[in-house]
Amino acid sequence: MKLSRAHLIAPFLLSFAALPLSAEEVGNVDVDWLGNDIVVEAVSDPEVQGVTCHLAYFERGIIDRLQKGNWFEDPSNSSISCRQTGPIVIGDIERGDEGEDVFSERRSIIFKTLRVKRIFDEANNTLIYISHARDVQNGSAKMSMSTVPLYQP
Repeated sequence: MKLSRAHLIAPFLLSFAALPLSAEEVGNVDVDWLGNDIVVEAVSDPEVQGVTCHLAYFERGIIDRLQKGNWFEDPSNSSISCRQTGPIVIGDIERGDEGEDVFSERRSIIFKTLRVKRIFDEANNTLIYISHARDVQNGSAKMSMSTVPLYQP
């Protein structure tokens, strides 16, 4: 049985629909006269109350897109910092070493997304948050990591 393109792409697209997209822009820094910006967003973990991550990434302006082409893609670079912002209540989180996606945002029309993944380091009682680019064609070593210790005296 031959599968159509729609049958092959549908499961891929549905995987993005299940990811929470709860980010709020809290800052926007102009970096040059071409309209390029550093965007700062606050991301709440949907399964861990009391933790907020701040995610910073580069967003290309219209002039930069006109000059360099590549209209539909932004760089993969990102930075993340997560902190306790209230009493921590952990819900039903994934406890395996692969962790769990907390946030996803497209960085190109189809192939690239910026993701935040949570890993629970149970032995050290710490939540680890990693921001990274996920690209269908090319892997990327560009990442940033932040930890939230769950230690209580």
